[in-house]
Parts: sequence; structure tokens; C-alpha cells
Amino acid sequence: MNNVTIYDVAREAGVSMATVSRVVNGNPNVKPTTRKRVMEAIERLGYRPNAVARGLASKRTTTVGVIIPDISSIFFSELARGIEDIATMYKYNIILSNSDQNKEKEIHLINTMLEKQVDGIVFMGGEITKEHEETFKQSPVPIVLSATLDEKRELPSVNIDYKQAAYDAVSAIIRQGHKRVAMLTGTLEDPINGYQKFSGYKEALHDAGIDLDDNLVVIGDYTHDAGVDAMEQLLKLDEQPTAVFASTDEMALGLIHGAQDHGKHVPDDFEIVGFDNTRLATMVRPTLSTVVQPMYDIGAVSMRLLTKLMNKEEVTENAVVLPHRIEYRQSTSFSEDE
Repeated sequence: MNNVTIYDVAREAGVSMATVSRVVNGNPNVKPTTRKRVMEAIERLGYRPNAVARGLASKRTTTVGVIIPDISSIFFSELARGIEDIATMYKYNIILSNSDQNKEKEIHLINTMLEKQVDGIVFMGGEITKEHEETFKQSPVPIVLSATLDEKRELPSVNIDYKQAAYDAVSAIIRQGHKRVAMLTGTLEDPINGYQKFSGYKEALHDAGIDLDDNLVVIGDYTHDAGVDAMEQLLKLDEQPTAVFASTDEMALGLIHGAQDHGKHVPDDFEIVGFDNTRLATMVRPTLSTVVQPMYDIGAVSMRLLTKLMNKEEVTENAVVLPHRIEYRQSTSFSEDE
């Protein structure tokens, strides 16, 4: 029976609707015999409590919305797994939506989730625009940014220090004697994969006394093909780079394959370092040296922060910054940061 109501259960069990509600919501103030009778009635009738109706008294649905650019991405899928595990631990259900990193779709999804009366939202996206900020401010429930930055750093968020991580990676390359270090970056409008990581790259060059060469900076769209195309472009230069830093692992894989397509060897002809430490890093040959961004941890900590905000627990740090490190593998000739 699909249309069984709480009234039907109460009548079947011979109790009040309030008693059924207390049983469904786990209230301990119900006699064991009564609880057993209600549970048997629920099972016989096939009653499925409506989350929204169940939460009317407390104004809670124990449901959180998760907005993600692309669930098929290895990077975002690991983040989502971290969110899911902590949500399950704290007995929250998840509504997961793909935004394709499209601003209009992102804002539409936020409003749709609020209409579904979610208790909170974990948001992953690219640029946080003024429209995003207005939508976030109007939200009646907490929103946490995961692997996503707002320019003013005012919103609850969980990230690593992307600029410092890029700086560390490029500095490690330079310390091996490389003077011509290229970068395959995302669009600089992207606050993380573009602006933050490019800023770290530029600062590492500056601190090493190396001039920025615009010919060594290639903008890609985070895909494997972007890496292949970037290597094609870099190989046409009169003065080719000897190392390349990519702002994502997938683009770094494209760089490796692009070099191999032209008979070049990694790391002998080009040393390549990626960013994220997704599973792709160990699937390619040579295996990829990369900045370790703890994706699962970012997702898990984001969800835990959201549970604290939803339950009005004390939050000591609104903008959480997790540690990063570099994992050295076969795409670089050096094996440790000396």
C-alpha cells in the first residue's frame, strides 16, 4: 500500500498518532509493548514515514543536499564518498545533484534543495559569484563550501592551501636545477585550479629569481586532451621547458602521453608534476608525482562541519585548511624534496 498514513498505523495499532510519531522518531518515552505493537503495525501496512512530515515538529528532515560539478570525476567522487560516510555516521540522507559547474544551474539546484527542506547543503563549485553569495546569505540552513573558495573567505569551508601547495611543488622542481618550468593551468577565473595555483607557480619563480615567460603558461580545461594539446604547444617552442607543473592530475596524464606521442621520455626529457593525487596518478606509466590533496578527508570534514552548524554545536574554525604534501613517483627524477 503506497498511501498508508500515520493515521492508518495509529488505528491499526490502537494508539494515538502522537504515539506512532514518537516511535518513528525514536523517542524513548514509549512502553516496549506499545513500541512493539506500533512497529508490527508499520510492518504489516508497509508504512514509510515521510521525511518532511516527520520533521515538521522539529523543522528537520535529516536530509542534506550535496551539489557537485561532476560525479563521474575521480576527484569529486572521492570527495562525495567522504561526505557520504560521515552523513551515514550521523544518520543523514543525501540528495546528490550534478551542476556541470554552470552558475545558473548551481543557483537553481540550491533553491530546489531548499524547497525540499534539506537541513543543510555541501556545495562544490568553481567561481563564487555575487549571485552565489546572495543565494547563500538568503539560505535558512547552513551551507559549507567543499574544495571551493569564496573570495572574502567568509563562508564555512574546507580546503587546503592551494597557493602554498603549488608553490611547494614548483619550488621542488626548481631546486632540481630547472630554469624553464612550464605550467598547465585552468582558467584564471577559476579561484582554485586557476588563480590560486597559478599564483603559487608565479611566486615560486619570482623567489627563485626566474622571470615569468608567458609562452610557458598554457590554459586548459582540466581534461586529458588539454594536456595532450598543451604538450604539442610546448614542443613547438624554440626554447622548450624541461619541466611542467599541471593544476590537475588528468591534465598531467595528458602531458605525459603527449610527450610520449612525440617520442619524448618522462622524466628524462620532461619532469612532470600534477595536483590532487587521484587514482589516475598510479594508473599512468610512468606513475605521476603529484601534490596530495586529501579529497576524502575534505569531503568528510566538510560534512562534519555541516553537522555541527546544523546542530548549533560550537565551531572553533569556520574556514578549515587541511595539510598537503607531495608524493614523488616516476614522472620526476628526484624522489624527495631536499
